[in-house]
Amino acid sequence: MIEVKNVYKRFGSLEVLRGINLEVKHKEIVAIVGKSGAGKSTLLQIIGSLDQPDSGSVVIDGVDLSQMNEKELAHFRNHHIGFIFQFHQLLPEFTALENVMMPALIAGENRNQTEQKAAQLLERLGLEDRLNHKPQQLSGGEKQRVAAARAMIMNPSIILADEPTGSLDEKNKQELCDLLQKMHQEMGQTILLVTHDKDMTHWCDRILEIQDGKMV
Repeated sequence: MIEVKNVYKRFGSLEVLRGINLEVKHKEIVAIVGKSGAGKSTLLQIIGSLDQPDSGSVVIDGVDLSQMNEKELAHFRNHHIGFIFQFHQLLPEFTALENVMMPALIAGENRNQTEQKAAQLLERLGLEDRLNHKPQQLSGGEKQRVAAARAMIMNPSIILADEPTGSLDEKNKQELCDLLQKMHQEMGQTILLVTHDKDMTHWCDRILEIQDGKMV
């Protein structure tokens, strides 16, 4: 599902990734661990096409991302990759329901059908009473569940999660872990997550470590 081949990335004089090679199988759950500054989040952003490598390639489900222009990459991201970030990245001026709907609306999906699907996702996540609440009216755990629903709305084949429990307390952290496992069982996505949290790695198929920009 995911092939990373000899990827290098430099920011100024700092070489962040130094020849990363990585393969993730269809429906596999893989955790990437390592110290802060090791290059974990940079690698995830490159896999998600949010950033470009200086050299090397990323191939997702047989598609070489380096062969796409910006418009094609945006379309590919929207339809094939769901993102969950540490600080949820919800739009503050929109309700929980509207935030979940956003990727589908950007893709040109029918608004009524999208609203119904988003509401069903939020209900499955126990947020049926929060549909019309804006992010500032939600708890940290509720915000992250909204972000998870937003990542799922387009039925992506891949979920990329960057420190998804980093801002959560123990109770909400466990709820998010349970949620990701449940969604994986029901929908069968390939999940690649970056984490410092050992509890997040217990249910993964593999754990990979980055040190100083290299996979060890």
